[in-house]
Amino acid sequence: MEQKDYISREIEKLGLILRAISQKIFRGNEKMSINIEKQVDDTKGVLVSEIGFDIDKFVDLDIEDYEKYLGNYKGFNIDNIELLADFSYQIGLIIKSDKSKRYLEKALQLYQLIIIKSKTYSFEREMKVLEIKKRNSESREL
Repeated sequence: MEQKDYISREIEKLGLILRAISQKIFRGNEKMSINIEKQVDDTKGVLVSEIGFDIDKFVDLDIEDYEKYLGNYKGFNIDNIELLADFSYQIGLIIKSDKSKRYLEKALQLYQLIIIKSKTYSFEREMKVLEIKKRNSESREL
């Protein structure tokens, strides 16, 4: 029973951290969006310091290894994986560098994992998947 309570607290803690990060960066006021890349970098630092999760390392992992990497962290249930996917998706949309594509690809992989594991349908998730695929096809045409 004590182990179950610990895992539940870790899941809640991770969810709170990811939601707070998302709120801070993506739903902030206009002044914050002026320096969004600095906010993203600061947030990456918070992820590392609070839970030891290095999102830059994570997006560089191939499909076989990223699930293992997630498994090293207590608290990554389907809801928190979706928060991580949303975070990767948002970063991929707003940063202006070659890393953008890697973040979008990782978000797509996470959304596909969620679809398989949760067996639920979400219009919002499906729209994000379509947007990523559209951007990928556009970048191939260039």
